[in-house]
Amino acid sequence: MTIEDFESALGLTFRDKSLLTRALTHRSYLNENPDLPYLDNERLEFLGDAILDFVAAEFLYQRFPEMSEGDLTSLRAALVRGESLARFAVDLGLPPHLFMSRGEDAAGGRARAPLLAGAFEALVGALYLDLGFVPARDFILRFVAPAAEQVHHQRLDRDAKSMLQELAQGRLQVTPLYRLVETRGPDHAKEFTIEVVLKDQVYGRGVGRSKQIAEQEAARVALETLREEVSRQDHAALIALKGELDS
Repeated sequence: MTIEDFESALGLTFRDKSLLTRALTHRSYLNENPDLPYLDNERLEFLGDAILDFVAAEFLYQRFPEMSEGDLTSLRAALVRGESLARFAVDLGLPPHLFMSRGEDAAGGRARAPLLAGAFEALVGALYLDLGFVPARDFILRFVAPAAEQVHHQRLDRDAKSMLQELAQGRLQVTPLYRLVETRGPDHAKEFTIEVVLKDQVYGRGVGRSKQIAEQEAARVALETLREEVSRQDHAALIALKGELDS
């Protein structure tokens, strides 16, 4: 796949193709190919992160005029967290276009949420530098606007760890246990993998750029697992009750 193929998917044409190439270049690719005249996407990622925060904040301020500062902050955090940005990257078709080392690719790099989130941020930064703020904002809103409606409707911005603790203690009479499974990457870009355990069973796993973020991601996965389990149990109980009533 070529850069032009990806531009077609974006619906945008870069004046400076090197900016797009840089946005798609993970540091591992340059480690494996040190003679290439490229830079990796980490500086663009830094810039894109700030632009995403601003655009999301402006959109939410206008979209929800009566919402409190605290709720706006919580909603914005849900929209720009790594898991959300990684999902945007997948929806965009970004993973196949990323430049990464063979080792990173073989280890599942194209499916790792922090890597995909970073690439999405870098792409935003590259769009801003090449085409300006308005095209970058319009691009961001293609993803943020519909996601905001979903998050607000389903209350996905609520603190996942608190919700999991409430549900686990109410249904299972246990407190979730979080344990660090793996730490990857250099000191300036570490990624943490954390599991959450209920009754000696792993209910979720999360990856993030800090232990707190990874714990929140693990809690969100665990919430879905636990809710599905509770739903199956309740469904089975209803069937049993119906059988008793019919007998």
